[in-house]
Amino acid sequence: MTTPAPIADVSIGGTSIRLGQFLKFAGLFDSGGDVKEAVADGLVTVNGEVDLRRGRQLQLGDVVAFQGHRVRVSP
Repeated sequence: MTTPAPIADVSIGGTSIRLGQFLKFAGLFDSGGDVKEAVADGLVTVNGEVDLRRGRQLQLGDVVAFQGHRVRVSP
């Protein structure tokens, strides 16, 4: 049984942000093209569920995961 990765808090300076923007802001991706491909391929989860919408509005407290990295939307 593997232990889940620790969750890093990433401050967005507001109350909501789009998934694609957050993935780049959190440093998980360098380019929008990489974000588009990973999200479309179902490699990104939000609160434990795959979400194929780069434009999904994330709220404070949402946890996004990609390849073992987990980041939480913080104010």
